[in-house]
Amino acid sequence: MNIKRNYDYLLSDLSSLKGVGIKTTNLLKRKKINSIFDLLWKLPKSYTDRSLSSKIEDLKIDEVQTITIIPQKYSFPRVRNLPNRVLCKDETGEIDCVFFNSYEGYIKKILPIGKEVTISGKIKYFRNKYQLTNPRYISEDSSIVKQKHNNYSLTDGITEKIYNKIMLQIIKNLPDIDEWHSKEILKKFNNVSWKESIKKLHEPENIGKFKEDFYQRLAYDEIFSTFLVNSEIRKKIKKIKKTRKKFDTKKQNEIISKLDFSLTDDQNKTLDEINKDLCSDNKMFRLLQGDVGSGKTIVSLLSAFNTINSDFQVAVMAPTEILARQHFLLAKKIFPKNIEIELLSGKSTYKNKKDILSRLIKNKIDIIFGTHALFQKKIQFNKLGLIIIDEQHKFGVNQRKKLSDKAGKDCDVLLMTATPIPRTLTMTIYGDMDLSIIREKPNNRKPVKTYSKLESKIEDVIKFIKKEIHLGNQIFWVCPLIEESKKIDHTSAVKKSEYLKKIFPNQVYLLHGKTTIEEKEKILNKFLKNEFKILVSTTIIEVGIDFPNANVIIIENANKFGLSQLHQLRGRVGRGNKESSCILMFKSNLSDNAKKRISILKESNDGFEISEEDMKLRGYGDILGFKQSGIKNFKLADPIHNHNLFILAEKEIKRIENDREDISKFKPLIKLYDRADIINDIA
Repeated sequence: MNIKRNYDYLLSDLSSLKGVGIKTTNLLKRKKINSIFDLLWKLPKSYTDRSLSSKIEDLKIDEVQTITIIPQKYSFPRVRNLPNRVLCKDETGEIDCVFFNSYEGYIKKILPIGKEVTISGKIKYFRNKYQLTNPRYISEDSSIVKQKHNNYSLTDGITEKIYNKIMLQIIKNLPDIDEWHSKEILKKFNNVSWKESIKKLHEPENIGKFKEDFYQRLAYDEIFSTFLVNSEIRKKIKKIKKTRKKFDTKKQNEIISKLDFSLTDDQNKTLDEINKDLCSDNKMFRLLQGDVGSGKTIVSLLSAFNTINSDFQVAVMAPTEILARQHFLLAKKIFPKNIEIELLSGKSTYKNKKDILSRLIKNKIDIIFGTHALFQKKIQFNKLGLIIIDEQHKFGVNQRKKLSDKAGKDCDVLLMTATPIPRTLTMTIYGDMDLSIIREKPNNRKPVKTYSKLESKIEDVIKFIKKEIHLGNQIFWVCPLIEESKKIDHTSAVKKSEYLKKIFPNQVYLLHGKTTIEEKEKILNKFLKNEFKILVSTTIIEVGIDFPNANVIIIENANKFGLSQLHQLRGRVGRGNKESSCILMFKSNLSDNAKKRISILKESNDGFEISEEDMKLRGYGDILGFKQSGIKNFKLADPIHNHNLFILAEKEIKRIENDREDISKFKPLIKLYDRADIINDIA
């Protein structure tokens, strides 16, 4: 027997609402409002108080007023385009109710002669008489009009009155839902229930009351539901039993001893964490997060080497071919000659590709590098034991889960990202994974010195560049736009490259979003080989690529970028052992926030510290990498203002995991917050 659950009403289609037809349903669906639950997060931005009634003689012009009147006389002109009028009065005076595009029958129905009617709208004064045009609220039942009505950001084609009517209907029919939180958690929010919280959220007097218990409780529900799903994914992956990888770390240490640098404490700690995962009988699903230039690649390659020594194959996927090639060349340099290493490239000949595919399936290739093409159906491995994915921020929770499933039970997964983000976001975006963080920079890396310079002082910058080129160094010059814009006063990359070519003939190349992939690869390879000195570019410079000879980056209109993006761009230099510089150029009229951003960047090279400051200044939605993460944006919860709720949710999840608590009571929470497709088999 199919038992109707008490949360089914909230997941119902909009058409189940009284008075909501196909037209209104389709208009709301265009705004991604597909269920009654979705509509609950369509929050009022303000309200209009229609609860107080006035007499006609006391009306105030150009203000919304509520009056109780008696219709006296209709005036329906036969001339087209002239409005219909109804003369109305109370004991203190007269007022005209004016209607454009309304039929006589409708007007007679809502304003019957001699009947007392309550009406509300903005008052005007025309030809010595008060006038109310196209009033929104009219009823013989004064209680319907005399209310505080919420104002919404309206969907085209739906009026405020209709929105209010729909919302009142939903709030009135809210079901009683079994409580999913523990008594200890509920005490934190003064024991307010979910249903009561929703009601309070939509009361006009509570608009903007973010610190109240009802608001905090609902924000916590969002955070907790996300963490709960992430916890379940972690548990599901850890339940997968795999063949333990067995390797001798002496071979790993031989490679480390031959490197021309020492591993940092963070690199050693992270390598140990990954090795423990590889040697366990639980499947690894780990994120390696590190600041720009912190040395994630060498850690991942050592992990790959240990996997190969366990008689498994390894696949390394990078976002671009040039980055894949760079990883491939580093592996060739540090791995023993007996390890079979290949690169699957778009430039590979058909014969070469066919040979690689044949050798892969026969287990004659130990490690292969490439782009996303590595996971096409036609590419088959004999004994794949580890997948490494660089710059994984393009993958959301669902995509990561599918990737782990596709990899097979004996295949561990290591994802890497060079985007430091605040802890609250790390918990949210990557909570489905185990996390390793590299904060330290390698000892041979010198901090990038950051300077700020007025645009008008460009001649000083040119002198500095001439000196650097004379010393054999290379320069990145970053501009926000490709071409000149009349609307936005940014320097264009095209114009700047033309300007620099006159000063540095045959030494300047241009790279931007319209450059083809093939041309981009050519230009970057030429720059890598030091065939020219200045690369003028928009912000598409690849994350993670090492240009050891490039030690200067100039960023124009630096005030137009967020802190995290500026830090990522700055990370394109300082990859070698030379002294490196970042010059932030700006106009003189800077905002206070822009001054703060530039000041923070000049004082710190720590990407994690910078990302925290960026979030405080700009809000979490604009942090670099957050929008690409695939995470569903929270409706109420905010990692800045609700930091304490994130910590509380994290503690509660750990308690549930440690106590091995049955999570079936959380099924309504997971269903409502639209995450059931990930763990739809919970009891």
